[in-house]
Amino acid sequence: MPHSMRLTHVAELIRKREISPVDAVDACLAQIEKVNPRLNAFVTIYAERARARARELETGALKGLLHGVPVTVKDSFDMEGCVTACGSRLRPPDTAKRDAAAVARLRQAGAIVLGRTNTPEFLAAYETDNLITGRTNNPWNVDRTSGGSSGGEAAAIASLCSYGGIGSDGGGSIREPAHFCGIAGLKPTPGRVSTAGHWPEICHPGGFMGVAGPMARTAADVRALFGVLAGHDPRDPFSVPIPLREPRRDGLRVEVMEQFNQVPVQPALRDAVRRCAGLFSDLKAPVDAFDSSVLSRAPNLWLFLFGELTASLMRPVLEGRADQCHWTGLELFSKYEGQPAPTAAKIAEVFQERDHLRAGLLARMGDHTVILAPACGVTAFPHRARRYQTGGKEIGLFEAVMPLVPWNLLGMPSVTIPMSFDAEGMPAGVQLIGAPYSDELLLDLAADLEALRGPIPQPPLAVE
Repeated sequence: MPHSMRLTHVAELIRKREISPVDAVDACLAQIEKVNPRLNAFVTIYAERARARARELETGALKGLLHGVPVTVKDSFDMEGCVTACGSRLRPPDTAKRDAAAVARLRQAGAIVLGRTNTPEFLAAYETDNLITGRTNNPWNVDRTSGGSSGGEAAAIASLCSYGGIGSDGGGSIREPAHFCGIAGLKPTPGRVSTAGHWPEICHPGGFMGVAGPMARTAADVRALFGVLAGHDPRDPFSVPIPLREPRRDGLRVEVMEQFNQVPVQPALRDAVRRCAGLFSDLKAPVDAFDSSVLSRAPNLWLFLFGELTASLMRPVLEGRADQCHWTGLELFSKYEGQPAPTAAKIAEVFQERDHLRAGLLARMGDHTVILAPACGVTAFPHRARRYQTGGKEIGLFEAVMPLVPWNLLGMPSVTIPMSFDAEGMPAGVQLIGAPYSDELLLDLAADLEALRGPIPQPPLAVE
């Protein structure tokens, strides 16, 4: 069936006129109708609009690499004429006057937007639930979370409803859901993919940590989407005029981080990292250990910027209206209730420490070191669970995401791919992290590692 194909494969068949855009759209819409009642990944489905666009693209010249390919968009990116809700009743019901830059680039390349996918309220949680759309489930086990905040996007792609799409990541929000749902996702270097038209607005003071990025079933598909999405945009304050580049592997070396400092991960994550490290021998890359103690302060610095500072900025929004919020919108910010807003001196101190930490790490890594790490400390957890067994020690949610958040703090690209499964059949993924602007190298390596790993099964919900 067309909906089970890889993005790059269906794109090629459409270009060759062996499959029509209408066939691809109808196949995806049929899959959505079949699985979404149990999945609940979609905020809005544009069935008739997508079919009409598919009919337009059946004839005439090819528009671009994604001509006629159905995709999805996280409900934090503006789409002209639509409301960007981000899972919150507090968002104004105004319709967007233009597409977000990333949406516009997808359309310019010929992609057809099937629908918008679910998020936690304000994108502020590691699982996807809200008072508007409700909870999104994991296609591998509906009793588990799909992750957050791009949980609807990951679930839609993994369950064969969409070939790929766009998410955003300020603390693992592309990579954690991709890992939980068994797909690939890229947190690009800040400035490579425009975030113009995303809400919350990605700008100073903490905006360097947040990015827009592609998600798809394989790293090769993510690489194709990145080629469409990447590019300079003066509306994005972090955007950089760096063209796509051919990746170079000369001098490549890999440093392995099995866990963050003394915080254990579940055995399946450790095994996934070790398996991936073994595959690097086929790529003839020397492998060594990464000393994560040099980043010991990184999670707390990230939490200050993403949590404490953001909570102080959100107080005017929430004042007198917290009873209209879902718990996912309050879980993080409520930790700082009653605390005074951070001082300018404290904010400057954190930024200075961050910059020194980043400079020291990048000087040690150079341009040719790739860090291999677990995609998270745990596999997809039961809905609302906040304590997790690792085999040796129980850890909490903040400890579980410690392998993710340093790369947001430091502005380093990271790609996540599935590598294996835990004893209960849930995907276990790994991350490849590189120096800024090494996105192409990471995607190239990830695609090679997936080929060496071999195919993985599709989620039960997608094929039952």
